[in-house]
This record gives sequence, structure tokens and C-alpha cells, in this order.
Amino acid sequence: MAALAWAMRLYGLTLRYSVEDKSGYFSDRLERPVIFLLWHNRIANMPVLYERICRRHGRPACVLTSTTPEGALLSLFLGHFGLTAVRVATSPRAPNMMRELSAQMEKRQDVMVTPDGPLGPRYHLKPGALWFAQKTGRPVVPLHIESSRYARFKSWDGFAIALPFARVKLVLDEAVWVSASCTNDEFEAERARIEQIMIDGLVMDRALAAR
Repeated sequence: MAALAWAMRLYGLTLRYSVEDKSGYFSDRLERPVIFLLWHNRIANMPVLYERICRRHGRPACVLTSTTPEGALLSLFLGHFGLTAVRVATSPRAPNMMRELSAQMEKRQDVMVTPDGPLGPRYHLKPGALWFAQKTGRPVVPLHIESSRYARFKSWDGFAIALPFARVKLVLDEAVWVSASCTNDEFEAERARIEQIMIDGLVMDRALAAR
């Protein structure tokens, strides 16, 4: 995994990065910790982006990964970039998710979640992360990672990775708070609204989002 991490860093040196922060996260306008949401097929460039931008700003973060074998490998890989991996069941109201993530947030660590992972459906925002946001009172921040040139894999999510020398743009969308007093119907409406915000941020693959 160490060799793979260094290969990823070398590859990352070929990319040109830009950041658009609509949330106020980097200007300290947004109180931390926060819960970041990122589609599963965009995670390839996230470790280098975190190490180059967030970690250098003193922004510790943990990543919610699954208890699957894929999650175990991802945990080892992310550790090389300074990201803490929290391996829990991500189903709504999973008791260990609340306990483990709350412990990380008490350390002022932000949380990154792929809400359609690990097995989809693609671009479907599962409710677990929003339920956690509701219980903790912390905001969710949709992340968009878009590349000018990229390769796509034939996987359930259409996994994409930027090609060398591509331009990679990271957008931190407006923060959203989920009310603790909303009804089940209101919660579902908010889930669908945030899902649409994340879909609207897609640039590389709007056709995939429409399927």
C-alpha cells in the first residue's frame, strides 16, 4: 500500500487543481466539524486533494468506510495520506456508526462519506449520513470533484479517475443543516433535495446520472 500511495502522489503532481469554496470552510466562516458527502465514483482523486489542501490547512478528517474487504483495503490506503478510516455499517440508524463517528467528531475531525457506496445504487443518497447530521446538529457539505480529462471503469458506479495533466476542480457546496424536529416525510424531502444538489454538481457524467 505504501508503494501505491507514493505512485498516487507522483501521479497527483501532474494534475492542476483548483478549489471553489461556497461553504466558507476554508475561510473559517463554517464552524467545524462538518460531514462531507462525495459520490463513490469520485473518490480516486480525494486522497491527494486532502493531503495537498485540507491536511496542510490543519483540517483532520476521517472517512466512513464499509466493513467489506474493499473497505479494509481502502482504510489501509487512506492512512498513508493522513486520513483516519472508520469502518462501520452505514445503514440508517446503525448504532455503531453514531458511536464511532461521534468519537471522531469530539476530536474535531471532519467526516467524509460516500452516500451511495459501497454497492449503490449509483447517485442515490442513502439516509445514514443525514440521520447522523440530524442527531449531531452538524452540517453536511456536498463535495464535487470534476476533471477535464478522465478514464472511466466498467464498474457499478462508473468509477472515474483523472488522466495525467488534467485540470481537477474541487467544489465545496453550500452547507446544509438537517432539522432535528422534521417529520419522516420532511426528512425524505430533504434527503431528495440534497441528493439533487449532488447530482446537479456532476459535470463529467450527466448521462450516467440520468440513468
